[in-house]
Amino acid sequence: MTKKLQKTANLYKLYLELSRRKGGKLSKYNSGSVKHIKQLEFHKCQKRNRWVFGGNRTGKTECGAVEAIWLARGCHPYRKNKPNVCGWVVSLSTKVQKEVAQQKIFDYLDRSWIEEIVMHSGKKDAPEYGVVDTLVIKNVFGTTSKIVFKTCEEGRDKFQGASLDFVWFDEEPPKDIYFECKMRVMDKCGDIFGTMTPLLGLTFVYDEIYLNAHNDDEVWCEFFSWEDNPFLSSEEIARLSSSLSAESLESRKYGRFTDIASSQVYTEFDESVNVVEPFNVPKDWYDKISIDPGLHNPLSCHFYAVDNDNNIYVIAEHYASNKTVEEHSIAIKSICKTLDWPVGFGGNYEALIDSAASQRTLASEKSVVELFYDYGISVNPNVNKDLFSGISRVKRYFKDANNKPHIFIFKTCVNLIREIKGYFWGQNDAPIKRDDHALDELRYYIMSRPEYSPPTENLNAIQKDKRKLYRKIKNSKMRL
Repeated sequence: MTKKLQKTANLYKLYLELSRRKGGKLSKYNSGSVKHIKQLEFHKCQKRNRWVFGGNRTGKTECGAVEAIWLARGCHPYRKNKPNVCGWVVSLSTKVQKEVAQQKIFDYLDRSWIEEIVMHSGKKDAPEYGVVDTLVIKNVFGTTSKIVFKTCEEGRDKFQGASLDFVWFDEEPPKDIYFECKMRVMDKCGDIFGTMTPLLGLTFVYDEIYLNAHNDDEVWCEFFSWEDNPFLSSEEIARLSSSLSAESLESRKYGRFTDIASSQVYTEFDESVNVVEPFNVPKDWYDKISIDPGLHNPLSCHFYAVDNDNNIYVIAEHYASNKTVEEHSIAIKSICKTLDWPVGFGGNYEALIDSAASQRTLASEKSVVELFYDYGISVNPNVNKDLFSGISRVKRYFKDANNKPHIFIFKTCVNLIREIKGYFWGQNDAPIKRDDHALDELRYYIMSRPEYSPPTENLNAIQKDKRKLYRKIKNSKMRL
């Protein structure tokens, strides 16, 4: 940015501040004593592919409209601003554009900021009653930006060719249009954001965004419910809740994908509770490593720790396919060295593993257990593989009878988190056997532990020190 542009931007920001003090809906957005916390989380997030899954009247469309205006105006309070921004607002149809996204844009866009309006139909002097094609908007750098309105009914071909700074999807687009729009923001390192009520079931958005099947670091999502909107009264929430079926409530109140609540195995899992930011785990919490082997299929390995209150922490992950046992062993031992994981008997690291790993095949003279031992990892195949009792116990760790969690997963363990969210019941009351490698070794580990029981009494400082000392002695013996 040139000094001249920066000076112009600073003067314009001063003008905006003076204008803000006079009022205006945009200036009042989330600026009072009552704030929509999840809207602010969306705006503050620095990821380039952000999605809000929200029920009706949860405030999702407002944050999409405000985000588009902030980017176009160059006055986003939480992101690096740019001059000459060009973005698309994508609706499902012309009717939906006119009644929803376009209306929300006009609700927050001061008319003095509009340089030019290009109409698809209707009159410029009353654009809210027609269908807008393009808004040319003054931005704080003294230049102009464009907000172009598009509809999915135009087809993918009409989404080609442009180079964009952002795309806002108001409701879920078809898959081909979504991927075409991703191409449009590539050269400018632009943003994709979407606000939608997931009424279509487990579509590509569920896989691409919610499960983040490709582990894209730039993907972020959040759910908005009626309770998250501080501007809805409790009486209104109660009235609307009583008028909808349980299935409708899942999508229209909570913004959840339909078909999930009735078929997801681990309904007790709450990503906002059970997934935590990594922290330095005390070494006396270190417990066990668990492995589900795979060669062509993924091998899943996680490192587990337990605190003084018997809460479990999943602190590290190795997850890879098409690797040899030697390659997997090198990767696992590298994590061990990084964590300063205790060495077991004979100088090898120790881990649990699927009992099938002890079997030899015609293709190999040694079993997987024996191969791991040769490469410095002593694996124990004597694990409890009972599926249903294992699932039941994992469920109780996610949430006990008092709705308290007792397992916490570092957010860096992306494959375990993805598998938990995508684990569904199939026929004959059995889970669908697909993409469950991390879940298998999670069960092996959980079943190696006693049933969770909270501390029977409050420990004083001396008792806690004794417990820590016991753990240190236990770990030191493992190193011998």
